[in-house]
Amino acid sequence: MPSAMEIYQFLPRTNCKECGKSSCMAFAAALLAREVTVDDCPPLKEEKHKANYEKLIELLPPTESASETGMIVHTELCTGCGNCVVACPVNVAEDPHGAGSGKAPTSDKIILKVEDGVVKLSNVESCRRFGPKGRPCTGCIATCPTKAIEFV
Repeated sequence: MPSAMEIYQFLPRTNCKECGKSSCMAFAAALLAREVTVDDCPPLKEEKHKANYEKLIELLPPTESASETGMIVHTELCTGCGNCVVACPVNVAEDPHGAGSGKAPTSDKIILKVEDGVVKLSNVESCRRFGPKGRPCTGCIATCPTKAIEFV
């Protein structure tokens, strides 16, 4: 996932406030938090900023594919290494001798599993991040070497 500074580099940096934010850096932070979209910056839609607009769209894919926990798995980045499967505390608790130990899952209660070479999400309601009392668990993100998993 890019940083706010990386996003800022692709913005017009005019601090015009047409987006409703106090500066382009504030807009970059809001983009990163998914509070706004790239389309909320009118100057980015101008022809002279077209390349930067397209780069930002690439850096910040839409969140429609996010699960109820806010998790997005970028399948094009996932190598199927399974680090996230083993690092997930729910997987370890629900399937300690299968997914939790780095072997094939032996339980259907796990959240993350590798299928066809990419991570798949199931039983999302068991994720620690789920629901109004969700906790900011990041075990799957911290262990992903390709940054294929993000939370929005």
